[in-house]
Parts: sequence; C-alpha cells; structure tokens
Amino acid sequence: MTSPQHDSEPPHLPDVDLSAAHASVTLLDRLAEKLGGRASVTAVYGEPVTAGGVTVIPVAKVGFGFGGGAGREVGAAKTGDGGGGGGGAGAKPLGFIEIRDGVATYKPIRDPWSDVVLPLAALVIGGVMPKLLHALRRRRRT
Repeated sequence: MTSPQHDSEPPHLPDVDLSAAHASVTLLDRLAEKLGGRASVTAVYGEPVTAGGVTVIPVAKVGFGFGGGAGREVGAAKTGDGGGGGGGAGAKPLGFIEIRDGVATYKPIRDPWSDVVLPLAALVIGGVMPKLLHALRRRRRT
C-alpha cells in the first residue's frame, strides 16, 4: 500500500529529454536570427528608387513567427515521441516616403474598398437607423 501524497511534495514528473528541448530552442533561435536579418521592407519591395530628383522609399509592416516542440524517450526500449515546428512570414505595404527638393513626405497607401465601403455603410446606417428607432417606439406604444 502506498502512502498518500502530501501537498508539500511535488508531483512526479516524467523524465524529459532536455537535449531535445535544447535543440528545438537552438534551432528556433538560429532561424529567428537568420530570417530576422532578412525580413525587411527592402527584401519584400526592393531598394528605394530615385528618378527625376525624387526618391521613393517603400514603407511596410513585416513580421514573422515560429513555434516548435520537443520530444522525450519513453521506457527502457528507448522508443520516443515528440513534436515538430513551423513558422511563417508576412508583409503588408503601408505607404512610401517621397523625398523631393530635400523635403520628405510620407504618403500612405489606402485601400480603395475602405474608401468606398465605409462611407457607404455609414450612409445606409444613417438612413435606416432613424426609421428603425421610430418603428420601435411606435411598437412600444401599442
């Protein structure tokens, strides 16, 4: 018969192969270091362009992320189980900086749908909302 476990004793944890965990962390560190140095606006959209006395410098939001796992050995037979990892990167153009006659101006790139859809939605809501409120008030009175 076993004695009951006391709250002050830590629970028994399985033996984890720390070298696999360390290898995963090392791999992720190396990937982040190498790709982080390359994840730039220049890598995505190219170098600034100068023509006719005007320089255009692209501006973008660039990001990347990684995840990983580790494994462990199970039992005396040295069979194991484990996990893997993955990652991804993305870039979104935000605008550009125009340098003309020594003056720099930031010009955002706007989404034409937001220029059309948002005002249209505001018009529809503004036109429908008073009628809807009026109908609700009338329904409450009866």
